[in-house]
Amino acid sequence: MALTLTQVAFVGHDAAHQQVFSSPRWNTIASRCLASAIAGLSHGWWLGEHDVHHAAPNQVGRDTDIDSKVLAFHPDALQGKGGLHRWLLTHQGFRLFPLLLLEGVNLHVDSASAVLRPGQVKRRHVDVLMVVARWSVYAGILLPAMSPAKAAAFVAVELACFGVLLGGAFVPNHTGMPILARGEKVDFLHRQVVSSRNVAGGVLVDFFMGGLNHQVEHHLFPSVPRPNLRRVQPMVRRHCAELGVPYTEASFTGAFAAVVVHLNAVGLTGRRQNSCPLASQSRS
Repeated sequence: MALTLTQVAFVGHDAAHQQVFSSPRWNTIASRCLASAIAGLSHGWWLGEHDVHHAAPNQVGRDTDIDSKVLAFHPDALQGKGGLHRWLLTHQGFRLFPLLLLEGVNLHVDSASAVLRPGQVKRRHVDVLMVVARWSVYAGILLPAMSPAKAAAFVAVELACFGVLLGGAFVPNHTGMPILARGEKVDFLHRQVVSSRNVAGGVLVDFFMGGLNHQVEHHLFPSVPRPNLRRVQPMVRRHCAELGVPYTEASFTGAFAAVVVHLNAVGLTGRRQNSCPLASQSRS
């Protein structure tokens, strides 16, 4: 169930980027149905967060993907943290993996919190109806087949696996890559390429990461259909080499190792790690 719902989320992501249908309207309908009616997450909430991420990846104060109450993805996030919390952040890189077990629950809680607040989500009434219908159908399937306790355990395990699969697909994409300071201005090419990391691999990596392993190409050309990202990659790599723009690609294990090293460095020292003055590299 978790594997299926993760793939549904990936296709919903594709549709939200206008990759599936030639009609923008049908892409929006498909994305909303896949996200809210099947995956159980508010489409409007996710789209709002995701649009900001694409506009300002890894920028402090804008990209909510680098804001966390549990982890510190960049040194600035250590400000205001108390002694106990700061101590817990030491070796946080190793805690990332067990924490991913809670990511599925976290996504559903954030989604529900957003749709319950008026004005936070566009067309929130549609999302609410779809999410409530989805969970009602889910309960209607589980409860006749097993006891309430087993049904609760089933959902708990499914959410844990969903969090690992989905979180594991997007954690390597930007974590440990250069952080853009609050208010810093950078040209589009540097903003998207330098803050992103590709994950090398074959068909299995493409499948389990939903095409997000081609993160550089996806950020540069978000409407390019997922199967074509691999074909675009040589052109992007060549163009970046010609302009001297850093292009990062790592193996699957290498990408996660870099994430662990970066998070531990931030938690242990609080010094700026893997950050660079992007603005000074910009080319007009």
